[in-house]
Amino acid sequence: MNRYRFLYILALILTFLLPPSLPAADLTGRVVGISDGDTITVLQDRRQYKIRLAGIDTPESHQDFGTKAKQFTSDRVFKKQVRVEEKDVDRYGRIVGMVYYDDRCLNEDLVRAGYAWVYRQYCKYPVCSQWLGYEDEARQKGIGLWAGPEPTPPWEFRRGRSKSSAPTSKASVSGGLVHGNVKSHVFHNPSCTAFNCKNCTAVFGSREEAIAAGYRACGR
Repeated sequence: MNRYRFLYILALILTFLLPPSLPAADLTGRVVGISDGDTITVLQDRRQYKIRLAGIDTPESHQDFGTKAKQFTSDRVFKKQVRVEEKDVDRYGRIVGMVYYDDRCLNEDLVRAGYAWVYRQYCKYPVCSQWLGYEDEARQKGIGLWAGPEPTPPWEFRRGRSKSSAPTSKASVSGGLVHGNVKSHVFHNPSCTAFNCKNCTAVFGSREEAIAAGYRACGR
């Protein structure tokens, strides 16, 4: 048997023995949790998947506009059917992907509304250059987080580079806002450990507003 015939036969054997490399399948399900502006939980076939929105970064919960970014995401997809186009899996085991709802892209909508930065370090998709244009438009209009004088990118906030912009307490972050649990109808103030619970997607400007909406105060 000559060398080329041997290599050909070996290639055929490997083709049948090795599993095919399949592209990541889209995930479709109902949004059952909002962790923050760029992280949601999707239920598909009785299994929950944590989804990190690809290519963008919203303010952290303890940053200015963190609560509003979370509310923006909640208003658009909470309890709705979404389609997740998987791009990667991060080190925390979360699916990193594009989230589509009502024929719209949530990742893009957050940037256009001024509630997210394009995550330049990781946004390597063809659409990222277009998103940068939307980010610039939001900045020029002064909408969302761009209403502030010098908003701190969350990746810098996480590294603790901007102590001057970091709030000194949870209460200073919320600006008087309280979070309501949409299942238990209990509301929490910023000092409560349950302030950012999975189902705390209802945001009110005051205790009075939460009570008027039928929510009761947390016993903690």
